[in-house]
Amino acid sequence: GGLNENLAREILELHTLTPAAGYTQADVTSFARILTGWSIATIRPPYGFIFRAASHEPGLKTLMGREFPEGEQGGLAALAWLAGHDATHRNLARKLATHFIADTPPPDAVNALFAVLRDTRGDLGAVAQRLVTLEAAWKPPLSKLRLPIDYAIAVLRALEAPAQVTEGLVNASQFLGQPIWNARAPNGWPDQTADWAAPEAILRRVEWAHGQAGRGAGRDAAALAEAVMGPLVQPQTLRAASRAGSAREALTLVLTSPEFQRR
Repeated sequence: GGLNENLAREILELHTLTPAAGYTQADVTSFARILTGWSIATIRPPYGFIFRAASHEPGLKTLMGREFPEGEQGGLAALAWLAGHDATHRNLARKLATHFIADTPPPDAVNALFAVLRDTRGDLGAVAQRLVTLEAAWKPPLSKLRLPIDYAIAVLRALEAPAQVTEGLVNASQFLGQPIWNARAPNGWPDQTADWAAPEAILRRVEWAHGQAGRGAGRDAAALAEAVMGPLVQPQTLRAASRAGSAREALTLVLTSPEFQRR
């Protein structure tokens, strides 16, 4: 068949440079040629990545003015160059700030994360340490809605669920709308609050949390709220929990409160 440019386009557009870097259609085509022969083994072990030399287009290729050799090493070299590009660092800084701070993060926060990535040549540990020191990452009001899998983990941790219960996270993520390894788009799950805040999605959280609250027998809802949210817990949440018809309902109200569902 013809040259498939999908993977090359997605790597450039979504995972590394973004169109802001100014690459062209010719670059997409050239990168696709660099990646010819890259495949996965799914029938016999060892499974995973495999380079099929017979399917690779030989010869030097040029990507954004840089030449890369033929073979598997050419693809690895191209990916390494893309990973170290300032535009990739800028894209990653924006993604981190969007995920952990706000749907529209403060430019100063993005710039601070970008500077670390640029200066450390993409050290993810270093940028993570910088992220947790940013004032914007801790400043109320909390605006990011936890993704379903994050929410499920937070509930189980709050209830101090035993380790074997966590095996149900696969089913929980499916029920809450984020099935593991099954994102709908090539860039993964959406990271905007509005994408997860539909009424039906919130009702599913309430239903699931109510089921989990049964594991918290004997737990005081107010004490749990103070323990897991500290000063962020709202007076109206504590009032609602105190008026609940049962301990289970009180825990459900805490676990589905706006401040618990956000970070």
